[in-house]
Amino acid sequence: MAAPARETTIYPFTAFRFAVTISVPKISTDPLCNASFAECDGLEMTMDVKTIREGGNNAAQIRLFGAVSYGTLTLKRGMTSNFDLWNWFESLYEPDKPALRGDVTVTVFAADGITEQTGFFLERCLPLKLKAPPLNAKDGIVAIEELQLAYEWLSRVRN
Repeated sequence: MAAPARETTIYPFTAFRFAVTISVPKISTDPLCNASFAECDGLEMTMDVKTIREGGNNAAQIRLFGAVSYGTLTLKRGMTSNFDLWNWFESLYEPDKPALRGDVTVTVFAADGITEQTGFFLERCLPLKLKAPPLNAKDGIVAIEELQLAYEWLSRVRN
């Protein structure tokens, strides 16, 4: 008699519990920012496909992969305790200094909010857009309405 199959329950990744860490190694070894954002979009890779036709073969075509391109990370409605993101963005248009690229880690947590399920690592990021929120006297936090980052490499962090 065969042994009963062992059931393994696999819970899906939750998209509503995540944290964002931004590091700029040439500024500091510590993270530039540990921020909380309400929305994170743009974790994507697209591979170009080249289609060629082989001489004498009219029935089929050959498809080869090309270069990989990456999206733009958009972080919306964020909160942080300092102005380091603003300072990083401002440093990009100082004429005598090279552009400082950063790395971003997006960590996705399990439903308990503590256990790390997976994550994404984005390398060589540059801020493209930094938008301030509407000012409100009732709020006592440093907020970010929208931050857009261009990145050159995306990999999944395996836990």
